Amino acid sequence: MSSSSAQDVIKVVLPEDALPTHWYNIAADLPEPPPPYLHPGTGEPLGPHDLDAIFPQALVAQEMSAERWVEIPAPVRDVYRRWRPTPLLRARALEAALGTPARIYVKYEGTSPAGSHKVNTSVPQAYYNSLEGVRRLTTETGAGQWGTALAFACQQFGMECEVWQVRASYDSKPYRRTHMETLGAVVHPSPSELTESGRRILADHPTTPGSLGMAISEATEVAFGSADTHYSLGSVLNHVLLHQTVIGQEALAALDLIGEEADEVFGCAGGGSNLGGLAMPFLQRRLAGTSTVRVTAAEPAACPSITKGEYRYDSGDVAGLTPLMKMHTLGHDFVPDPIHAGGLRYHGMSPMVSHCVELGLIDAVAKEQDECFAAGLLFARTEGIVPAPESTHAIAAALDAARACTETGEAKVLVIGLSGHGLLDLPAYADYLSHGGQPATG
Repeated sequence: MSSSSAQDVIKVVLPEDALPTHWYNIAADLPEPPPPYLHPGTGEPLGPHDLDAIFPQALVAQEMSAERWVEIPAPVRDVYRRWRPTPLLRARALEAALGTPARIYVKYEGTSPAGSHKVNTSVPQAYYNSLEGVRRLTTETGAGQWGTALAFACQQFGMECEVWQVRASYDSKPYRRTHMETLGAVVHPSPSELTESGRRILADHPTTPGSLGMAISEATEVAFGSADTHYSLGSVLNHVLLHQTVIGQEALAALDLIGEEADEVFGCAGGGSNLGGLAMPFLQRRLAGTSTVRVTAAEPAACPSITKGEYRYDSGDVAGLTPLMKMHTLGHDFVPDPIHAGGLRYHGMSPMVSHCVELGLIDAVAKEQDECFAAGLLFARTEGIVPAPESTHAIAAALDAARACTETGEAKVLVIGLSGHGLLDLPAYADYLSHGGQPATG
């Protein structure tokens, strides 16, 4: 199908048999490997068995792997089929509102049981843990999308789920908490009095809004202290980004079906899972010389790890329990303002995404919260989908590119990763509207 006939496309839904059979690992195609993780105690490169205490062996192998394609286990694909493949939408009403010649496509992950992309990795993580007889998974969550996804996944494989939710989001997003509890999770505000790291933080900062780094410390502490418990992470690490590549693979297949080729790809960026999952398959073609696609990471100005952070080794958590990772970081003790995009309030960026930034494969922009909500409001009023506050960052960055196309007359193909819906974030939109917030304009 030519791009001219693609003008008539409103939605591309791939058949069920188009569900990817393998995850894509970009490490196999990069011109140089990413820097190794370091042991937090010795400072030496991490060995595979150094992670056995909190991760199952299959995930450790994936974390260290440079294999290009990793087969998706049949039980995982069976669960994926409940909502995958997800649709690729043509945002024609948004295009019209902007008056842009750009063709804007949206890969929408809000159709999943948890309402976001996070289930793409929570399901395999729960599956691999279940094979090793793990009884309980602990984790952290910001806005609650990851905690919800892991609660769902644990139910599929007969495990318990315990979540430490960043205090700012625990207080401001009560329905996210209720969603997790409805799916069987036990949810605590972080920092809490339940862990040594939480008590220490509260003693020094009793009114802290919390951070993902703090919540990670609490969840990993509990996992380290129990033989039948593992820790599960919803972003940052290589195996998480690996699982998320079903997003980009499906987006490419849908574009190929209608004869389109992306010029620019936009994803919100906190820890890097949504961005990496969408972008890495596109970058595979760029690395092969068959595409010139540009990838933009849209991060919050309140937590700009790529645009303002340093590229260096740092801990993934406040207490220093995780491996040291070379990444763009604001410092593991950085506590961002309690913005509504709770899923993006992380001090560091995925080591793999950071490495791709250093190689010139990914660009980054930082967006203010009001600009993002204005973009989200325009998207909701034109396309009818209320985007999660995290996703509005990608939309805001794509609006800039669409407006540039209006000025130059270029009919570029823009792809936005819409990582989830914002139906449980309506109090955030209410806050924006109550202060006179308006939708973005063309």
